[in-house]
Amino acid sequence: MTGSIAVGNSSLLFEVESGWGKLPEGMTYGYTHGVCVDSNDNVYIFNTSKDSIIKFDKEGNYITSWGSEFEGGAHGFYLHKDRDGKEYFYITDITSSRVVKTSINGEILLELSQPELPDVYDQKRRYIPTDVCVGPNGDIYISDGYGQYYIHQYNSKGDYIRSWGGHGSEPGKLLEPHGISINLRGPEPEVYVADRRNHRIQVFTLEGEHKRFVDQDLDLPCSFYFYGNDVYIPDLNSRVTVLDQHDCLVCHLGEDQQAYKQEGWPNLPKAYYRPDRFSSPHGVCVDSQGNVYVVEWISDGRVTKLKRV
Repeated sequence: MTGSIAVGNSSLLFEVESGWGKLPEGMTYGYTHGVCVDSNDNVYIFNTSKDSIIKFDKEGNYITSWGSEFEGGAHGFYLHKDRDGKEYFYITDITSSRVVKTSINGEILLELSQPELPDVYDQKRRYIPTDVCVGPNGDIYISDGYGQYYIHQYNSKGDYIRSWGGHGSEPGKLLEPHGISINLRGPEPEVYVADRRNHRIQVFTLEGEHKRFVDQDLDLPCSFYFYGNDVYIPDLNSRVTVLDQHDCLVCHLGEDQQAYKQEGWPNLPKAYYRPDRFSSPHGVCVDSQGNVYVVEWISDGRVTKLKRV
């Protein structure tokens, strides 16, 4: 760990743990799109290589990998403890337009089909799910972030319930709903949608009714990770944004306002990258000790661990 490299501010301070997560010889990342941490603080990196799910222990030692069926399309990646007390992955693949639930070891247990909505989807208007989350009662929410910009809700068995959204900027409409999560910090659960090309978060009830916008100093929000009273948001334009329980800005982590303006971004020359600055954050998670893991949308992957001070 290089303790001289600090990220954050006086209220939320981290040190960059350089060199975390060494891959075995011959294994390489594709685009690193997602990251999850389990109840034992093992870390899972979701990327577009043939080893699409790579498992490390909390010290960064490689354990195993799997997931060749998601090669090329790996995108949304969510770890949820279901009501049976077990942890499961919920995964989206933007190439095959698949959404699946798997065991912690990668066994596919449920596949959610494209909703039958002929007024929304046809041969030209594709369904391309980018993220997925699970509500308190087990309902599954999917964001069609690269297709027709809808949110789809299913029950825990995969039965279709409802949809909402569609292209636009007015309340209830969306422009690239890239990420989705459940906010449990308030008096009632809420659906948070990273309304990326509208440069905001849009908040809904569990039934899809618009409640409010959150647009405090957000650029291109990708997804969410709730930890304590805070929410960590990978802001694709070169920073991780942290908001408090009132959705007010705490800080930007690793902000680099020049990175995304560079020619060829996000795939910049290796010499450009710095350990305490981000270029294209796409996924984030926080372990039980408050350490933060960030993965970036870069062709050969980038993973950073920030150790909480």
